[in-house]
Amino acid sequence: MLIIRSWKNMLRHAASFAATSFACLMMLATCGYGQGLAGRWAAIGKTMDNGEIQKAILELTVSGNDLKGKLTELGFEVEVKGNVTGNHFELFGVGWDDKKPFVVGDLADGELHWRQWGDPMAAKPATSADEFVKPPYLEPPPVHKVPYNGLAKTPPMGWNSWNLFAEKVDDQTVRTMADAMASSGMRDAGYVYLNIDDTWEGVRDAQGNLRPNRKFPDMKALADYVHSKGLKLGIYSSPGPRTCGGYPASYGHEEQDAKTFAAWGIDYLKYDWCSAGIIYKDEKLQPVYQKMGDALQATGKPIIYSLCEYGMGGVEKWGPEVGGNLWRTTGDIRDEWSSMMGNVEKQTPTAPYAGPGHWNDPDMLEIGNGHMTDDEYRTHMSLWALAASPLLAGNDIRTMSAATKAILLNKEVIAIDQDSLGKQAAPLKNGDMETWIKPLADGSVAVGVVNLGAAAARATVNARDLQLVGAIKKARDLWTHKDVEFKGGAFSAMVPSHGVLLLRVSVN
Repeated sequence: MLIIRSWKNMLRHAASFAATSFACLMMLATCGYGQGLAGRWAAIGKTMDNGEIQKAILELTVSGNDLKGKLTELGFEVEVKGNVTGNHFELFGVGWDDKKPFVVGDLADGELHWRQWGDPMAAKPATSADEFVKPPYLEPPPVHKVPYNGLAKTPPMGWNSWNLFAEKVDDQTVRTMADAMASSGMRDAGYVYLNIDDTWEGVRDAQGNLRPNRKFPDMKALADYVHSKGLKLGIYSSPGPRTCGGYPASYGHEEQDAKTFAAWGIDYLKYDWCSAGIIYKDEKLQPVYQKMGDALQATGKPIIYSLCEYGMGGVEKWGPEVGGNLWRTTGDIRDEWSSMMGNVEKQTPTAPYAGPGHWNDPDMLEIGNGHMTDDEYRTHMSLWALAASPLLAGNDIRTMSAATKAILLNKEVIAIDQDSLGKQAAPLKNGDMETWIKPLADGSVAVGVVNLGAAAARATVNARDLQLVGAIKKARDLWTHKDVEFKGGAFSAMVPSHGVLLLRVSVN
């Protein structure tokens, strides 16, 4: 009987152990499996257009369902945070857009599989052989003033490839865009720079010369074609060893690359901080950007110098000192109302530093890309003009709707942006209404009133607030293209939700 009882106890314990084990396994699958994400992971992705392979190191720590760590790639390094549910995880860049994860993936069979901005990556636990080899540290030069190149006396206007095409831009796309810029009226309205953003780069030859990849078989011939259309060609690089997209950049090759760009006939350089942040601290921004400023000057070719450092380091104060003609004052824009308004409102403290030859840049235009309303796009165009911002379209010029074309080609609004005085407006909020006033070279002012609210509302412009000397003789609504009248010292009109009233008011 003792034996039987013993066997019964053993069976009972075995059943209990099995149930407990099953519960534990279920917990791991649904709750605690995320602990398997902790550690260092080495990832590989697609083959890039220059034949190199995407690579990354992801370091993660796990606390309950919360993730923290760092993602290092060929082109950048970013602190990450996120969450895990079962074996599924999502990561956000710290300081980046916190609405959308840029890494989404799963842990399966001891490997991480994720999509990063849509690109697939597969990772295994990292070994010492997977670590990135940092290039030798190059001390930036002593700070000095780079002479002004005489360019960009009004904010540059043109088109940039990134918002629409990202890494899919190629030679044929640029040529068709050049055709469209000439035939659509964009060129004649002032949009003359056609800028190729990241992912054009190939690899360096035995002499260290950077060549374009297979998407751009002959950059000099492409520049000649763009020039034949009455346009100018822009290109992209970084002061770090890699661009944001992971392609070779100009670290240690500044003079060589500047000469290459000049020989190709390049007219505009966008210089993106990216991987330079892995090597240099922010206090080195000025001398690092100065190095390319000197290199561009040494070529003897007029090349607009666009600094892309996301507003770090008080760039508006030293941008002209390094030869910069414009500089980013914000993170990347997105085609949505909150991003657009957030970027332009960040221009307020930089306003005193804008002027002929040197401009604050809240990033490219999203007009026509389809995620905002036409009212919001008119506000976008108005605010960029009031803030004396560069006007770099990012839509498909070849297939513009009539509404998009009317917004981008509004010559009266463009004239506000291109005004020779070069003053930048700043906003004043009053409830749901935000008013921007910009003085103009002829003594008139441009005034924009933005309706931030969710419903149409009446906007009123009072003459006494415009700081004009004398009585108003002319006022014009720049979107309806009609003259309007100030009565009793004021003008008012209904403005749709997220819409704008934009006037030019004169005492002359």
